[in-house]
Amino acid sequence: MQTSDRLRERLAQVLDPELGASIVELGMVGEISVSQRRAVVHVSLTTVGCPLRSQIERDVREAALSLDDVETVELVMGVLDAPAKAALMQRARTIAQGNAPSTSIPTQTPVLMIASGKGGVGKSSITANLAVALAETGRCVGVLDADIWGFSLSRLLGIHGDVEASGGKMRPLVRSVGPGSIKLLSMGLLADEDQALMWRGLMVQKAVAQFIEDAEWSGIDYLLIDTPPGTGDIAMTLARLLPQMGQLVVTTPTIAAQRVAARAADFARKSNIRVLGVIENMSGFTCACGERHNVFGEGGGRALSDELNVPLLCEIELDAAIAEGGDHGQPAVLAEGDGGVFHQLARRIVDEVAPPFGAVGCSARMLDSIEKAVASSPQSS
Repeated sequence: MQTSDRLRERLAQVLDPELGASIVELGMVGEISVSQRRAVVHVSLTTVGCPLRSQIERDVREAALSLDDVETVELVMGVLDAPAKAALMQRARTIAQGNAPSTSIPTQTPVLMIASGKGGVGKSSITANLAVALAETGRCVGVLDADIWGFSLSRLLGIHGDVEASGGKMRPLVRSVGPGSIKLLSMGLLADEDQALMWRGLMVQKAVAQFIEDAEWSGIDYLLIDTPPGTGDIAMTLARLLPQMGQLVVTTPTIAAQRVAARAADFARKSNIRVLGVIENMSGFTCACGERHNVFGEGGGRALSDELNVPLLCEIELDAAIAEGGDHGQPAVLAEGDGGVFHQLARRIVDEVAPPFGAVGCSARMLDSIEKAVASSPQSS
């Protein structure tokens, strides 16, 4: 198979952020050529000023660079003409009807997988504090603790109680946070905190699938997934069930952590998961005298973001308040103020990395207007 054909197959895994369908299937991908390890891809958008252009460009680049024989990518961006737009919307309606999601998670809801490849880098603490920061913007944030063996988010978020079922679906436990809320599902709500789960791969995969398919997640604006170390059964199950998922890679400044995190990103790209950015945790600390100490070295997050060609979203310093807040179920972000690092991270998520559905939109508004026009036409009566 020619490289251009393999690239088109890979681009078929790239979804339009609003319509939740493949950009190839929607007719947005035009001519593709590959020569001397350089790919040129023509992509047409629905409008000139599409606010999701940067996300689509990033996803197309990610897909192209995942091929071993592609080193550089040139995107030629265009705009669909009127007949092509009409055909796209017809395909979008057909796809939506024929591929109804098997979960209650809306296809337009950003799903963010917090991953690192190794333990001890602070994924769970970052997930808890980011969830609170997003909720404080007035949004409903779903949190899935997919670390079946090493669950901790129930304690970190201060959410306790019994999970109930209604209509055959598990109901996440809810905590109100300012004008927003957090919905949590975790093994910490179903098992004793001191109880070791002696489960092997198939049982763990089934548990993760149930948390996604047999749970009531409707109404959430974001879904954050805290993942266990490594790139095994759980990560592969998530990739299969949630094709719209993107990955936030967590590392510490050390070279060892950076290299393991790079493997997690490599897994994501090979699984057609978008790598959205890098978070560097434990980036030194500033003592009372004002002197900064880089306990674990420095520059690991920046080096990894440069290597992956994704943004370094934030650098989180060592702070005793983060550990103390987690121990008491009161995440440190609750006391940090709007200028704090977790609020800054949340703003970058909302504004740049994964805008919530409804904040912007060209395709969805156009589809809505077409549907209304069809409904009000004489033929529809």
